Amino acid sequence: MRAKLSVVVPTLNAEPALAGCFAALMEGLDAGLIRELIVSDGGSHDATGAVAQAWGADVIHGPAGRGGQLRRGVAEARGDWILILHADTVLSAGWAETVRHHIENDTRAGWFRLAFDQRGIAAGLVAGWANLRSGLGLPYGDQGLLISRALYDEIGGYPDQPLMEDVALARKLGAQKVGLDAVAVTSAAKYRRQGWFRRGGRNLWTLARYFAGASPDWLADAYRR
Repeated sequence: MRAKLSVVVPTLNAEPALAGCFAALMEGLDAGLIRELIVSDGGSHDATGAVAQAWGADVIHGPAGRGGQLRRGVAEARGDWILILHADTVLSAGWAETVRHHIENDTRAGWFRLAFDQRGIAAGLVAGWANLRSGLGLPYGDQGLLISRALYDEIGGYPDQPLMEDVALARKLGAQKVGLDAVAVTSAAKYRRQGWFRRGGRNLWTLARYFAGASPDWLADAYRR
């Protein structure tokens, strides 16, 4: 029987993060769970593609923009289930058994509890808020997403937009998602550079404008500025 899980990772100049992300996936490979690893690159100028291929990934290329990159990556996936991860996310030990149990017993999409690769009050508060928000129905992409091919196709997949593609998909899923008993550890680098509460507040403001109807393209331009 072929392994059921395709892993899709969108990248853009992600070379420094890939080793940690991919090393954690070896647990799933050893368990016979992972069928393939697909890296959907958005035009990296570093060695992202070479590093990904060295780890055995299939690398596809296209314009930058996470929504479009994810659509292309998932379109290439051949597994019955798809695991979407950001390049700077590392799944904690034991994730493979959690995913296997979910695949065998549930049809809903699943997301992981968030933690940061840094300790402290600020990191704990931001992660706590993220997990509360997820429990209320709005997990973000840095928490990973496990979804069956059938459900992904049923809801129409990721929209081809540069920002809030994870929010758009979560809203499409509605009640068809559940938290998984495993942790996704994501990089705190952007929070350290920009300030924990400054970045957190900026994310909330961006989300509020998106819900109010602002264009994802306009929000992406504002976010980059």
